[in-house]
Amino acid sequence: MAAFGTFLKNAWNKEPVVLVSCALGLLAVAVPIVSPFTKYSGMMNSVVPFNYPVPVRDDGNMPDLPAHPCEPKGQNLDWIKAL
Repeated sequence: MAAFGTFLKNAWNKEPVVLVSCALGLLAVAVPIVSPFTKYSGMMNSVVPFNYPVPVRDDGNMPDLPAHPCEPKGQNLDWIKAL
């Protein structure tokens, strides 16, 4: 461990820009792994559909389609409250 500390001290004295850029690169790789945002974005991506439905004009003969987009038919979104 002392050799690693000596290496960092010498690297900081000789090339501080290179040392800082390497530290930022390692930090950029490590932060998404431990971030809680990664968990929640993964949960949201798993439930969002890949293909969105095309709006269909209601001719009165489609009981399974809502007549208006605000009509509460279809899947319930209570899962989003549980996040």
